[in-house]
Amino acid sequence: MGRIIVVTSGKGGVGKSTTSASFALGLALRGYKTLLIDFDIGLRNLDLLLGHEKRIVYDIVNVMREEVALQDAVVKDLRCSRLALLPGSQFEDKEVLERRGIAKLLSEARKKYQYVVCDSPAGIEKGADMAMYFADDALLVATPERPSVRDADRMIGLLTNRTYRAEKGLEDIAPYLVINRYRHSLAKRGIALTPKQILDNLSIPLIGIIPDSESVTRAANIGEPVVYDHKSAAGNAYADTVARYLGDSVAYTLLHEGKRSIRSRLFGNKRVHLNDE
Repeated sequence: MGRIIVVTSGKGGVGKSTTSASFALGLALRGYKTLLIDFDIGLRNLDLLLGHEKRIVYDIVNVMREEVALQDAVVKDLRCSRLALLPGSQFEDKEVLERRGIAKLLSEARKKYQYVVCDSPAGIEKGADMAMYFADDALLVATPERPSVRDADRMIGLLTNRTYRAEKGLEDIAPYLVINRYRHSLAKRGIALTPKQILDNLSIPLIGIIPDSESVTRAANIGEPVVYDHKSAAGNAYADTVARYLGDSVAYTLLHEGKRSIRSRLFGNKRVHLNDE
């Protein structure tokens, strides 16, 4: 049975969809059959980030309403056949989502895919609730700013108390932290939070630090997740994030603007908390 991963934050504009696209493609590039689902009803954009916008015929609502089978609605990625996208609806409202229909959809997806990555919309309303309710794991995306960290902390509470696992008394959803748009020079000057400061607030395992990079903007505009760009620091950081999620011991790259990258072994294992900047 496949594992369901929700990518969430509570706050909008922190890079959830960018993270979802690169994380899902990263899993597929590692050999895992992966389905990426866009839960942002009415405001979908994963199709653009993957370059699939001209290939969409059906969406998540069609599958939920059983108007079309899951395998007929997904769009297979042209770069990696192990990745497929189930788009969000562009014309419906988020209130259209219904738990029973989503439960059936995800149950079928578990049987067909090894990983199902659910891209959550911003906020804590119905769309986000549906995206996280059946999750096994959660990627909490936060930028090095206090409002973003506080919203991520709020989401940890919801993941603990407002999910299927919580209601049935099962093992808690496993949360993992991804720090996005990190600039070491700003953190060093006290303008942005350091990874240690963020972890002191959230106390969950850190599996990724994604540097602020123009390559992310470029990737979004050409419809190719940045993880596919092996020359990009951000792309390599997403690949490392996937590796840590899968249990590999991978050193972090601390990016010092204007200097060569420094490899650090302080954070070798995904479950080891950060003890330094």
